Amino acid sequence: MSQRSCLSVILAAGEGTRMKSALPKVLHQIAGLPMVAHVVKAAEAAGAGDQALVIGHGADEMRKAATKFAPKAETFVQEKRLGTAHAVLAARDAISRGYDDVLVMFGDTPLIDPDALTVGRLKLAEGAGVVVIGFRTANPTGYGRLIEKGGKLVAIREEKDCSDEEKKITFCNGGLMAVAGSQALKLLEAVGNKNAKGEYYLTDIVEIASGQGLDVIATEASFENALGINNRAELAEAEGIWQRRRRRETMLSGVTLISPETVFFSHDTEIGADTVVEPNVWFGLGVKIATGAKIHAFSHIEGATVASNCDVGPFARLRPGADLKQKAKVGNFCEVKQAVIEEGAKVNHLTYIGDARVGAGANIGAGTITCNYDGYSKFFTDIGEGAFIGSNSSLVAPVTIGNGGYIASGSVITESVPDDALAFGRARQKTIPGKGKELRERFASAAAAKKK
Repeated sequence: MSQRSCLSVILAAGEGTRMKSALPKVLHQIAGLPMVAHVVKAAEAAGAGDQALVIGHGADEMRKAATKFAPKAETFVQEKRLGTAHAVLAARDAISRGYDDVLVMFGDTPLIDPDALTVGRLKLAEGAGVVVIGFRTANPTGYGRLIEKGGKLVAIREEKDCSDEEKKITFCNGGLMAVAGSQALKLLEAVGNKNAKGEYYLTDIVEIASGQGLDVIATEASFENALGINNRAELAEAEGIWQRRRRRETMLSGVTLISPETVFFSHDTEIGADTVVEPNVWFGLGVKIATGAKIHAFSHIEGATVASNCDVGPFARLRPGADLKQKAKVGNFCEVKQAVIEEGAKVNHLTYIGDARVGAGANIGAGTITCNYDGYSKFFTDIGEGAFIGSNSSLVAPVTIGNGGYIASGSVITESVPDDALAFGRARQKTIPGKGKELRERFASAAAAKKK
């Protein structure tokens, strides 16, 4: 089968009306990726080298989005919504190029397993003309029924067109189909619109193919593979299923999730073995965690790279561009953005490090901030190897703290500090004996006067 060419035709023309959104339905995200992009990825994993996206509502927005998740895909516009077969025929130019296999998929079924598509392609390679991927359910209401005779699929009947006996069938159409490329256009062009809705149903090609003596079969996948998204509640359900799958995969790969149901991944999260993730951690897009890291509870990480044996959190936020080298530590209530924390450096608590480098083995005291923004531009702070930054210090960029530099607590540093130098940047303390007592008496008297 590896030598067989394959085209996936993905129907992505759904509006966002039922989602109560101006955004086209298939661009709503699961795990940080548009649901139609999940479908594209599944098709690619099943060997579909080319993709044809059939779009309608929000065509310009769809094309723009597709350049990111399917840069080589062709887009075709379904000008009028006259049914699923009509939609597939919008990609006639692509289908006519003579592919061995054509996969027909829907952009709002993001949980399709590539293995289910691969099975469909294997059946085509064995001689089937049409393969329909179905599922079984105890409650088939609303689904098209798969009607079989003698082990062959002879028809798919939409519920509105089913007889009372056919409505009892629990083997249902999942909306996914594999068609022999040599037969695809001929079958699609034979579809009529003599049904309850007056539309051109893709499902009718089953009966047409059977009538032409082609081998038509149904394969079975789980219900999740066919789960279509039509509203925000179903979107949340699909997100939950996706997260459960990824958590299991992650744990089986050697990662400890102490409370799996409270950890959320993005579609591209990479996390190494022997990492421990505590409860209530969120991984946004673009996160790479190496082996042996420890991610403490309530941390929020996006666009960040964490090297082996790092320690993050609890209540840490790593923003895009955060780059933690081996054995670095970013502790509780710290935020790091567009900054490198070199090997063994410590940013322990209540600190903001942005647009900066913290040298190897440096120690950043509590309450330290890099003042990197003047309202118009960002500036860089460079903290040298082994430097010590005292608590509650403000480093006003652009500024450099040399290797081994020592910043006294409570300092505002506006000038660069040489290697191994000690810098103070605070007002001189003044102590007035007895003044504290005088102030307390004055304040107490004023407060008592207000109560009269």
